[in-house]
Amino acid sequence: MVEFRANISDPKTGKSYQKEVSGNQANAILGKKIGDKIDGIFVDMPGYKLEITGGSDKDGFSMRKDLPGPRRKKLLVSKGIGFNPHMKGERRRKNMRGNTVSPDTVQLNMKISTRGPRPAEELLGKKEEEAK
Repeated sequence: MVEFRANISDPKTGKSYQKEVSGNQANAILGKKIGDKIDGIFVDMPGYKLEITGGSDKDGFSMRKDLPGPRRKKLLVSKGIGFNPHMKGERRRKNMRGNTVSPDTVQLNMKISTRGPRPAEELLGKKEEEAK
């Protein structure tokens, strides 16, 4: 069974929330790509629209928008996600995950693009406080 941890950020307030997504809701997200907008109903946020901004797989390799498909591949990178150069002009070959959500994906980063009728704090914040 597929499970994701969705990190949902709210650009308006600057807060972020975590939500576990599993079952049919997680299956509906499979095959989506970075930049796609999904309905908030998949993460228990009806009326909201969320944009996928990134994620990582089970081994911690980050997803990269310019690598198509769900596969993992070694890329020669000079800047960008997953690599911070220490010297000017430095390049390195790094493992990266493609831009498509697959069953190997463990964490998904999303941001709120369209708001719903109820505040995000009300939908996701209370569950976070109960866990503490």
